[in-house]
Amino acid sequence: MATKLRLQRRGHKDYAFYSIVAADSRAPRDGRFIEKLGTYNPNTNPATVELKFDRALYWLEVGAQPTDTVRNILSREGVLLMKHLRGGVKKGAKTEEQAQAEFDAWKADKNKQAAAIVDKQVADKKAAAEARLAEERKQNEELAKKVAEKKAAANMAEAEAEAATEEASATEETEAPAEA
Repeated sequence: MATKLRLQRRGHKDYAFYSIVAADSRAPRDGRFIEKLGTYNPNTNPATVELKFDRALYWLEVGAQPTDTVRNILSREGVLLMKHLRGGVKKGAKTEEQAQAEFDAWKADKNKQAAAIVDKQVADKKAAAEARLAEERKQNEELAKKVAEKKAAANMAEAEAEAATEEASATEETEAPAEA
């Protein structure tokens, strides 16, 4: 029986969620499987992977062939690196402690890179929000300036109209006694 490590689609329309399974290569994609090894959610940023590391490593070591996507997931999680390091231990090139130390160093570096990416995304989001706020303030100031100019023009027109009515009433008062 040829065993594959592959994705099994779950979720609903427009929201794919996958299980990572070990299955017979002849079984349907969403059909019968031998063992569930974890889950993969591509809808989050970054994609979320929950994996039974030891079981995935076991299936690789007994000859299960991962699909391309599962190979990428296992590589990012370090399963393929651990398989490589264990091969070196079996050949006598390294000791178990050296292999574990190398894997731990790789994992720490990977976690540091992931944290840096998340920090950059947070900083970019904050900078974008500040830029939007600054643009909105600028627009509000321009709008306030236009409103103030409009009010000043209205006040000037009102004052001129008032002055004209006072002038008109003053001239009427001066003309009325002349007729008498």
